[in-house]
Amino acid sequence: MADVSPAVQWGVWALLLWPSLFTASIPLDCKEEQGSLSRCSSITQEKLLDRVIQHAELIYRVSEESCSLFEEMYVPFPMRLQRNQAGYACITKDLPIPTSKSEIQQISDKWLLHSVLMLVQSWIEPLVYLQTTLDRYDNAPDMLLNKTKWVSDKLISLEQGVVVLIKKMLDEGMLTTNYSEQGQLQYDAQPEMMESILKDYTLLSCFKKDAHKMETFLKLLKCRQTDTNNCA
Repeated sequence: MADVSPAVQWGVWALLLWPSLFTASIPLDCKEEQGSLSRCSSITQEKLLDRVIQHAELIYRVSEESCSLFEEMYVPFPMRLQRNQAGYACITKDLPIPTSKSEIQQISDKWLLHSVLMLVQSWIEPLVYLQTTLDRYDNAPDMLLNKTKWVSDKLISLEQGVVVLIKKMLDEGMLTTNYSEQGQLQYDAQPEMMESILKDYTLLSCFKKDAHKMETFLKLLKCRQTDTNNCA
């Protein structure tokens, strides 16, 4: 295993900042007690988009922190180099998501929003899995467990906000399409520990990439709403 002392030092620093990260955030609570999405529906389109973007920013930031902490705690340096050679593809690789800068610039607002929704829904189940598999690790820090649980919960809130945003911006009915089945992996019941570490490391790394895509797509959408001629 990698030397844990840098991670412990980093963890102490991050723990001090952890409460401020969430007290500064704007909640994106869409559901009423009956399960409707009327709370988000009552927010203006502009404010809802701002809240959705902030949610995506926080999710990406925490995904970066989680990936770095996991890497420091459990992944020896040679193993980090092997990640892309081990045959583990990202679970969203087959989704019709634009990848190049030119593709992203050319797609419509509709497809930007639907791309975000596909990414969000594809990661809901894998992040639940990740919470269970991290419990098998020796001395898994509470901070890592809390971060993955927080991201998992906030991803559901982000899904709710994006669904309402689609209805507001595109005048489409409430979407119930769920893309998560396309992204499911078949996980071994009791994988070897190093194989499990590599799988989970790939999972965290792929989620970090996709969380960045969600943030990028939403910010591009925001830019198009305000300055259509200078959106990169």
